Amino acid sequence: MTETLFALVSTYGLWVVAASAFLSCLAFPIPTAVVMLAAGAFSAAGDLVFWQVLGTAWLAAVAGDQTGFHLGRWGGPPLIAAIARRSGRAGLIARAEETVRRWGGLGVFLSTWLFAPLGPWVNLIAGAARLERWRFTLWDVAGETIWVTAYITLGFAFGTRLDELTALVTDWSGLFASAGAALILVILIALKLRRGRGAGRP
Repeated sequence: MTETLFALVSTYGLWVVAASAFLSCLAFPIPTAVVMLAAGAFSAAGDLVFWQVLGTAWLAAVAGDQTGFHLGRWGGPPLIAAIARRSGRAGLIARAEETVRRWGGLGVFLSTWLFAPLGPWVNLIAGAARLERWRFTLWDVAGETIWVTAYITLGFAFGTRLDELTALVTDWSGLFASAGAALILVILIALKLRRGRGAGRP
């Protein structure tokens, strides 16, 4: 699969980068991180232009998120319920709903890079929940900037060891997300304890 993706990026360049970034933000099961690593590596080799790769991936990712958000606004809660029933992703959708309810725009930001599997569902939920467009866009743009820049720059810097880098990123992505979730849980507990001490004071 990885070799096939490398060959597609080598042959079709920016078209593959754009399509994978856009479609992955709509919950299509595409390993876009691998595509961006490969595109970064090919730009380091001179086969692609770095700033074009970066701009294409970023624009496509933001466009995909915006499409999901507006689909959520158009379909509302009935669309979300239908997708949950038919897709078998009820668990992910429930987590996305909790993320938007608890964190709002910050949840959108985190879902674009730290908790990327939640991203497409958070986009839909944010739209259905009528999160303000400007707030969604602001946090989404910030998050996608981190996501796209990180992977393409890694590919550019370590492209000569692309196979090892791809395996490493794949193995570490789950660990990174788990560490992020643990950090957020610690912050929530600390805030709750702080509020509790404040409420107990005369």
